[in-house]
Amino acid sequence: MGRKLNGLSQRYVVALRKHLKQAARASLHPAQGLGRRAMALGLETLDLARFHEQALITLVLPAYSPGTRDRMIRRAGTFFAEAITPIEKTHRAARETNSQLVQLNQALHRRSLDLTASNRQLQQEILQRKSVEESLRKSEQHYSQLLEQSRHMQEELRLLSRQLLSAQEEERKMISRELHDQIAQTLTGINVRLASLKTESTLNNKGLQKKISSTQRLVEKSVDIVHRFARELRPTVLDDLGLIPALHSFMKSFATRTGVRTSLTAFAAVEQLATAKRTVLFRVAQEALTNVARHAHASRVEVSIQKLSDCICMRIKDDGKSFQVQRVLLAQGSKHLGLLGMRERLEMVGGRFDVESVAGTGTTIQAQIPPDNARARGRKTRWMEPAGTKH
Repeated sequence: MGRKLNGLSQRYVVALRKHLKQAARASLHPAQGLGRRAMALGLETLDLARFHEQALITLVLPAYSPGTRDRMIRRAGTFFAEAITPIEKTHRAARETNSQLVQLNQALHRRSLDLTASNRQLQQEILQRKSVEESLRKSEQHYSQLLEQSRHMQEELRLLSRQLLSAQEEERKMISRELHDQIAQTLTGINVRLASLKTESTLNNKGLQKKISSTQRLVEKSVDIVHRFARELRPTVLDDLGLIPALHSFMKSFATRTGVRTSLTAFAAVEQLATAKRTVLFRVAQEALTNVARHAHASRVEVSIQKLSDCICMRIKDDGKSFQVQRVLLAQGSKHLGLLGMRERLEMVGGRFDVESVAGTGTTIQAQIPPDNARARGRKTRWMEPAGTKH
């Protein structure tokens, strides 16, 4: 490194001597070359200033007059200024770079502050989100508990509804028996006594005979009303003879009362069902026909009961007006209670209920009930001719 510095110092002296001799014709390119060489060796402006001072001492001071020496020093100063230009440019670039680095550092500092604030805000948002999630989780648990309670209450209401239907059926059965065994017998006794009184009074008072005859007609009418009322509450034929005769009797009365033609097709083995299931089928048919009379304006109703592979199926089909099934089922008030009552009765015995209503073809109600396996084992189902055929 020392030899390179000595070589650079000597080259500086040679170049400066040549520059001073050439005077106005001198070029400054050698000075720039020396400056770049010094910068390459890692020298600073002060190092070149030392080289320049030594060169002046060697070249100017000893041999020239003061005036000449001043001119030569000024030309030498121009040479020196050109030599240090590369170093000064590097220093300016370094200063500009340093300024940019300072600005970048300041920007990075501000960015760091912003990131710190953002991280702090993000942490707060995370805490808030966790709090909201916890609240949502608690709300979900709460609503799940409410839903479970609602389901439990719905099941209790359904059980209560079934119990009410069973109690209603038992009450109807009891009232029917009472009407048959007590009221009807009492009215019949009155009628017998009036007939006896009529016979005894034939010789004495014709007016009394008319009154007694009128009373007899009232009593007979009352007996008919009581019998009809009893049949509607709980037809004794259902308990005494079975489902098919009960349906036959009810549909015959229905046809007479409404003018709607009816037909019944059934298979004999349906009587093997338990009493509760046969009662459900009868009540569903009764309610369906009542709805036909009230709303359908039908001219014909067909009731069929058949044995399927996994159930006993009863279909009630009419040719009357159609309706929107879902709208009726979801409606408020009493319009949908008939359908709900039929569905509830069937579900009470493990059955299924379905309604289909299409414009132009009428309405079909389908009731499916599982068979009594204990009763059905080992016995074949027999088909019978249409019961009651057409009314």
